[in-house]
Amino acid sequence: MTNTNTGVHEQATQKKEAIVFEQPYIGLYEQHHETIKNHAAPPLNAGRDAEFKKFRNLGFPSSTLENYKYSDFRETLSVDYGLNINRMKFPVNPYNVFKCDVPGIAAYLYFVVNDAFYPVRTEINKSLPDGVIIGSLRDAAMEHPELVSRYYGKLAEKQSDGFAAFNGAFAQDGFFIYVPKNVVLDRPVQIVNIMRSDVDFMANSRNLVIAEEGAKVQVLVCDHTADDVRFFSNRVTEVFVGENAVYEHYKLENVSKKTTDVSTLLIKQAENSNVLANIITLHNGITRNNVEIDLDGEHCETTLCGMALSDQKQALDNFTSILHNKPNCHSTELFKYILDDEAKGGFTGRLYVARDAQKTQAYQTNKNILLNRTAKMRTKPQLEIHADDVKCSHGATIGQLDEKAMFYMRQRGISEKEARMLLMYAFTADVIENIRIDALKDRIKMLVEKRLRGELSKCEGCSIC
Repeated sequence: MTNTNTGVHEQATQKKEAIVFEQPYIGLYEQHHETIKNHAAPPLNAGRDAEFKKFRNLGFPSSTLENYKYSDFRETLSVDYGLNINRMKFPVNPYNVFKCDVPGIAAYLYFVVNDAFYPVRTEINKSLPDGVIIGSLRDAAMEHPELVSRYYGKLAEKQSDGFAAFNGAFAQDGFFIYVPKNVVLDRPVQIVNIMRSDVDFMANSRNLVIAEEGAKVQVLVCDHTADDVRFFSNRVTEVFVGENAVYEHYKLENVSKKTTDVSTLLIKQAENSNVLANIITLHNGITRNNVEIDLDGEHCETTLCGMALSDQKQALDNFTSILHNKPNCHSTELFKYILDDEAKGGFTGRLYVARDAQKTQAYQTNKNILLNRTAKMRTKPQLEIHADDVKCSHGATIGQLDEKAMFYMRQRGISEKEARMLLMYAFTADVIENIRIDALKDRIKMLVEKRLRGELSKCEGCSIC
């Protein structure tokens, strides 16, 4: 991929004390905003200037902000990244080089290469149920402008986050999923994000998922990298779940240690809807996951969970918000980390219960294992309750492997290395059990075991790795 923004940081202030990371991108947008818009679509451009103005006011988040105090992007934002605002085409067909290594999943398979949706094989969309639309967000905005305009940006525009605003200004494409009323997809939708470039590269993609009343959708998002350069991925996903609809969102990250991944997942639930979001990080560089789920109808069910297996100098920060806005809703949140070497972990979980959200049940748990003294974990569970008839709890633990359990296993002839692996695997089991796709669950069990044994360093299903 050719770098269409060579030298984007050359204008930046060179003083180490006050490097202005935003200024080169502000200048880039002011100079090329018409090019950005011409390669997008009117519904995506409607709020673009407003998002740019917001970004110019907010800037990139830094660790001086309360919500980002566990994330440090100073070094990674100093890189001179290329941006593909002219939408140069990807030279390799990912359908020919990527072989999904989840046996039996039989998913509807699609690709986003950097920040552009790759053209779909005709036979894939021919097999979709009537009325279902899956494809490029840009193309959907051109072909179904009223539908996209009704939803696009409605959740993101409420965010006071510099990365989300930056995405709104620069994103030109991504994936789009629309499942009409009472349609149940017979198999999961798998979106593979592949980062490829011969220069340091930044991708900003925007994704929109609409599950109408009574629909059922399972989405597996897999993040991969294919080249030995610096990548910065900034993706925003908006999900609208209608009444009585069921939505499952799985994010599996397995990228190189030179990758910075900022992912924002925004979900809005209507009455009687059921949502599961499971975020699994097997291998990464620097990762920040922002998740916000709005329970905007009565009798909503929400399960939010995730886990991280990090070592070396990897860093992962999960920032979550579950907002109980209506009565009689139930949410469960569980995040687990295993950190080794000099890995850094962060977790901030906010549970909010509105004044009228009586009969709320909300439970949040964060558990962490540090395998040595140089690994660091920071956790901040939060409850904000304005109703009085609720059942809510939150808690966090940071510790080491159970020495008594280790001793018990060693007494029965299990080696120390194998005993450690078994204890760590057992620690992750309840997160894995929240996977409702059997083929994916089996594959994750195998990948987690390999990762804990130190045998997994990259995606095994992608021949371009």
